[in-house]
Amino acid sequence: MQEKIIELNDNIDLVVFYGVNNSNIRLLKNIFPKIKIVARNNIIKLQGADSELRRCEQTIEKLQEYCVKYNILDEKRIADIIAGSHIPEIQAENLILYGIGGKSIMARSRNQQKLVDMFDENDLLFAIGPAGSGKTYTAIALAVRALKNKEVRRIILSRPAVEAGEKLGFLPGDMKEKIDPYLQPLYDALLDMLPAEKLKSHIETGIVQIAPLAFMRGRTLNDAVVILDEAQNTTTHQIKMFLTRMGLNAKMIITGDVTQIDLPPHQKSGLVDAIATLKNIDGIATIEFDKNDIVRHHLVQKIVDAYEQQAGK
Repeated sequence: MQEKIIELNDNIDLVVFYGVNNSNIRLLKNIFPKIKIVARNNIIKLQGADSELRRCEQTIEKLQEYCVKYNILDEKRIADIIAGSHIPEIQAENLILYGIGGKSIMARSRNQQKLVDMFDENDLLFAIGPAGSGKTYTAIALAVRALKNKEVRRIILSRPAVEAGEKLGFLPGDMKEKIDPYLQPLYDALLDMLPAEKLKSHIETGIVQIAPLAFMRGRTLNDAVVILDEAQNTTTHQIKMFLTRMGLNAKMIITGDVTQIDLPPHQKSGLVDAIATLKNIDGIATIEFDKNDIVRHHLVQKIVDAYEQQAGK
């Protein structure tokens, strides 16, 4: 009797792969009755005769490959894979990756697709535009894709912790509880793309780091996709500090809306200054989103239009 240990891919959602109440594992046991299958955490142990063991191992590898790519696995797909049937690829125009439950995360506007395209060609990107245009969501999708494809080892997400003058010291709780409300939009986007337990594990191990801008000082950020959100609320000193954290095999995406600057009137936005200062450097690109990229509720675009008209009076 032979034994084989299979360690599942770090990016696999074990709930999806094993099925609810281990339904997928029970199905495999029925299909391979001569093989003893024990699954615990991300380890699957197989015991049985050599030829049958190899066939079971190959099946699990195929299932794993499918689950990593599409983030979905069910009885029909397992049966089709084992039978060697052709499973049509889930097609989606402008696809970035597959999120929770196989949800297609895609570029939904011209400038979102431009951000996707420019990400491959540049190490530093500025994505500026109005609320709801998908700047941050698209940037985080690109970061998750790079992590899943093992192009980087970490995702680092940051934003200014104080956006409208409120001081962290006056908020209740420890430091995490103080800053979490400011970082919630980043958590929301990640939870569309990573299972809650996997995200929690990634945060605990430092694979995903979410921190206020002040925590970036003194660091060198290697092998990572680094995103600075709400960058219009940085000072010139802060954004220079942040940009010079870039290390080897790193990409940075800086997002913001220059029409929603919450800094004191006498203080210049670091985002505005950085775009002007760095505009002619190779490897740095700027994508300007507009109201046509807004993909939230249809009223958001009308709200943006109304404020633009008021500002023009």
